[in-house]
Amino acid sequence: MEIFSEVTKKENLSLALGFFDGVHIGHQKVLLSAVNYAKEHGLKSAVITFKNHPFCYLKKVAPKYILTEAERRNKIAEIGIDYLFELDFEKIASMSADEYLKNIIVKNFSPKAISTGFNHNFGKDKIGDTKFLKNNALKYGYKYFVIEPQKIEHELISSTQIRKYLKEGNLKKANKMLGYKFKITGIVIKGKQIGRQLGFRTANILMPEKITDMPFGAYSTDITYKDKVYKGVTNYGLRPTVGETSLATIETHILDFDKDIYGEEITVEFTSMLRPEKKFLSLDELKKQISEDINFIK
Repeated sequence: MEIFSEVTKKENLSLALGFFDGVHIGHQKVLLSAVNYAKEHGLKSAVITFKNHPFCYLKKVAPKYILTEAERRNKIAEIGIDYLFELDFEKIASMSADEYLKNIIVKNFSPKAISTGFNHNFGKDKIGDTKFLKNNALKYGYKYFVIEPQKIEHELISSTQIRKYLKEGNLKKANKMLGYKFKITGIVIKGKQIGRQLGFRTANILMPEKITDMPFGAYSTDITYKDKVYKGVTNYGLRPTVGETSLATIETHILDFDKDIYGEEITVEFTSMLRPEKKFLSLDELKKQISEDINFIK
């Protein structure tokens, strides 16, 4: 997949429009619509999106993301998109829907097909909605595909709902809507080696700054190291029992694993929340609880 940070002329494309934070099941349907049309008609597929969420400009807030920039790109590439255009929203924010469609989308990409979600909009005052794209399809010579709302257990799948579930620690529902397990990838760093003193070696990584928070607590996790998956117990929090109360860490005891992996990359996938974080009266009490957590997931 080729990635562009500016509008670059690429004609006769099958486009998917949207921000795609999380690349959840609903987003995947939109992306697959663009990919499948491209394959069926001998075209290239492309995503037109933005480097940062439009809220950063419109509401002056930086929302917490479900995926890092690199992970979002990887998920989009996995689906089969050929080109990814990550535009600067500020440069087009004042454009009318007509201007954006004509001078950005049609002029540069000559789309043969456009796919969006059911609630997609663009242009000043959000005039460019699904009805607008449908009404202009004949004029500009593209097929328009709108993906209807995707639901799980009668509940609408959305990035907003997924963030809510993650903040509640409801990994089961969040992961169902994502279509994969919520995960954090990072480089293993050295901690204070308290886990080693307790008999449970841990791999510590940092929580990315812009990623949606979860409740502090212990989690059942799957850890990928060099393409092999291990089970683990992960504590996300401030570790109050050992006196650390300022910087949240992701600290994982990997089951059936005894390698020194400082400086190497691991991916921690969160399966379920085991318990909230608490301050134990002693290290012995903490050690007993960790043993119970491990036995629970075995």
